[in-house]
Amino acid sequence: MGCKKLKQITLTVFEQKHVRKDWQYDFDGIAFQSYYDVLSRDMKKLGIALSLLRNREAVVVVNSYADLLNVVKLSSPEDGHSNQCIGHIIGKSEHLDILEDIRTAVRRVAFAPETIAPSSEFRKVCHNCGCGC
Repeated sequence: MGCKKLKQITLTVFEQKHVRKDWQYDFDGIAFQSYYDVLSRDMKKLGIALSLLRNREAVVVVNSYADLLNVVKLSSPEDGHSNQCIGHIIGKSEHLDILEDIRTAVRRVAFAPETIAPSSEFRKVCHNCGCGC
């Protein structure tokens, strides 16, 4: 029985600079690491190899939840998606829950990448992140 190659998806977390106290999330904390471990394990069962990178040099100024969505980027070279922020992938967040939104975006990139607008398309869901949306 041959080994099936896993589809590679990279989740990159940028640094955050908070102007206000709201919309903070500790991506370095144990809660996020535990969440990521479970998500990664679940995705692997579905044929997806999820990897986590930290980009400490890129800083996103967080003034709103949309900015928090810009802190997390997803790349799937196999699908032609590179460094797209969560807001670009999912559009408007239903519940303003960053972990739910990450899971939604990962699953969309994994299983329905054709539903994601190209980076060149103008979207009003995010700003200041440099993803091109």
